[in-house]
Amino acid sequence: MRGHGELNGAGAKTGKLCAKTRELIALGVAVIRQCDGCSTVHADLAAKHGASHEKIAEALGVAIAVNAGAALEYSARMLDAYAVRQAG
Repeated sequence: MRGHGELNGAGAKTGKLCAKTRELIALGVAVIRQCDGCSTVHADLAAKHGASHEKIAEALGVAIAVNAGAALEYSARMLDAYAVRQAG
């Protein structure tokens, strides 16, 4: 856990992203990775840093869309692999 804290702290030191934006990104990743603990922590921190319900919902929508894109890509690969196997 110490390493996680150090990585998180290093990202915060650059100042390129505000804390609210970092937490919204972290929340989206936590949801896609299906980590209940992380999702709870990052939702709370996003709200603490001023993220409204609407902003959290939009960030989650982006995460869902990205995850759907990945699922679509892998589904196409599986269909291609199936076609190759059937032809062989």
